Amino acid sequence: MNLFEAVFSHDPKAPAIRFRGEQFSYDELRSGTLAMAHAIVSLGVRPGDRVALLLHDSPKFIEAFIATCSLGAIAVPINMALPLDEQCSILHNCGATIVLGETEPCSTLPTHAPEKLRSVKEFVPVHALPRLVSPEPIDFPTPRNDEPAFILYTSGSTGEPKGAIHRQADIFYTNQTYCREVLHLSTADRLFSSSRLPFAYGLGNSFTFPLLNGATSVLCSEKPAPEVIARIFAERKPTIFFGVPVVYNLLLEHHRQHALDCSSLRLCVSAGEALPAHLGEEWERTFGVQLLDGIGSTEMLHMFMSNHDHDLRYGSSGKLLQGYEARLVDENGAPTPDGNEGNLWIKGDSAALGYWEKPEETARTFVDGWVRTGDLYRRDTEGFWFHMGRSDDCFKSSGQWVSPVEVEGALLRHPRVARAAVVEDFDAGGLPCPCAFVVAQELEFDSRALEQELRDAAAAALPRFKQPRRFVFVSELPYTATGKVQRFKLRQLLRKQ
Repeated sequence: MNLFEAVFSHDPKAPAIRFRGEQFSYDELRSGTLAMAHAIVSLGVRPGDRVALLLHDSPKFIEAFIATCSLGAIAVPINMALPLDEQCSILHNCGATIVLGETEPCSTLPTHAPEKLRSVKEFVPVHALPRLVSPEPIDFPTPRNDEPAFILYTSGSTGEPKGAIHRQADIFYTNQTYCREVLHLSTADRLFSSSRLPFAYGLGNSFTFPLLNGATSVLCSEKPAPEVIARIFAERKPTIFFGVPVVYNLLLEHHRQHALDCSSLRLCVSAGEALPAHLGEEWERTFGVQLLDGIGSTEMLHMFMSNHDHDLRYGSSGKLLQGYEARLVDENGAPTPDGNEGNLWIKGDSAALGYWEKPEETARTFVDGWVRTGDLYRRDTEGFWFHMGRSDDCFKSSGQWVSPVEVEGALLRHPRVARAAVVEDFDAGGLPCPCAFVVAQELEFDSRALEQELRDAAAAALPRFKQPRRFVFVSELPYTATGKVQRFKLRQLLRKQ
């Protein structure tokens, strides 16, 4: 079965999507998807061609994704919040021939870095697509098991974009594992996610799970600020909400000033980074709704570990899901015993085929059917798994990867900064965030004034989740004999403070 057939096997009159005050039935979504498929064919797209999607969360995104994959082409969703340079780098790497996008990126990207966009034949604003529709029927092929269907980009452990190549079968597998085991959906469920569709987490939450089970996806193109989420809770009455820990923390803060209506929720889910135990406990105590933490990855498409309804332990990532295998190994690849931390390796049929056009990175991450996650974990005797940190220097903030080198580069461009090193810190709520150690050019300086200058510089150069929350001014940084910053010493210093 292909993706088109699977999604549109449900009651055609049932609500598929709620978006901007409108409701779209499965039949209306089907018609829109067929129109999108005709438009894509008329643009000359052939099986195997990459079609980039630079779209906000909307019915158009869903239609374009289903149509592209079902035609045998490869969909490449791109995060709209990325800087133009990173969007161009992704387009260059994947070799997209067509970009289906919102009006703004379709007008600004072509002239931003044309040397990276030589493969792109056309930038097509989605509002222009209806005039390209043909009434001819479309026969969607049955996908081969080894056939790429979409590429999801992640910064990974190096901070450079890497495109994880997934098949249509991977979508069905995550539905059979995480969705069936943890969510237990019915057609009456309404799913809302603060994480966007271009992310693996958001794609499952807002597309795969609701639309493969005849449920309803609640989509929002606005930035998921607390007041926006609160309005959707009140107006759209979702039954399941997906977020990252920082969003739950912001919603609790919002609730202290403006009561949050969670009366429709039967379940909440957290992922992207480890959920602090106290945050999960406070959420359940405040709203009477369990908050299930879990872990997944772009390489595995969605969750492979999760807490379960009435079987959870706050502070853990829950238990391994059926259909997946996990092992912990030391730096030499030898197994580590229960209770000891080790490098987490995962195996399951939703694993990506590899990284697009990156054979060396593929060889390092995908080993004999196993995927090296880069996470340090330990497992207790009851089968609960606990995240102990990363095995490299990158870390997550607001559920997204932060490369210290990138943040340091932004700070080092300031003329009053001599050296800088960025490490993972934790805010007052126990959530991970960047901390910058800075060596100033001058021996004597106004630290408050310089800190404000650096905050302004970071805000101008970096997305919010990469901006340091804390600045520590030091006279020198610790280095190895080969000139590398010893970040572990900086993290130790933070723990002592």
